[in-house]
Amino acid sequence: MILLTVGTQLPFDRLVEIVDRLAPTLPEPIFAQVGHCQYRPINMEWQPFVGPIEFEQRIEDCSYLISHAGIGTFVMAQKHCKPMILFPRLAVLNEHRNDHQLATVRVLEGRPGVYIAHDEDDLVRLTAERHPAPNPVDPLPDRDRLRGAIAKLIDTERRRLLRF
Repeated sequence: MILLTVGTQLPFDRLVEIVDRLAPTLPEPIFAQVGHCQYRPINMEWQPFVGPIEFEQRIEDCSYLISHAGIGTFVMAQKHCKPMILFPRLAVLNEHRNDHQLATVRVLEGRPGVYIAHDEDDLVRLTAERHPAPNPVDPLPDRDRLRGAIAKLIDTERRRLLRF
């Protein structure tokens, strides 16, 4: 499965429409998290929003991601060693208030497992290629300890709420 995500803050109809057009030509089904988009895909399974646990599971299950250039998605893809195609939003098209996503892809371009598409032609070319998984990221003990503590807190609270 290929995972398409546009984040949760702003719509990104242009990317969703392009991937929906490409979907029938791709060798795997696509699941799309489309956020606040007005466009409703017809060639792929989709949901407006996916909870964090389900989202991480979908990343774990996918062969690669197609995404806006959101740093949170990049970090999650790196955590799970998943290649990704980043498609930055453009301020000139009112997809964001500035072009910080262009700056993000300039910094990330060339990293193992990171591919950049600036338009539909780039996306067509990149989805036709095979993308090896990037190497695992170096462990960060403090970050991992914090994640573990937060996960434990959430699980404890979930269990407490289920008792009621």
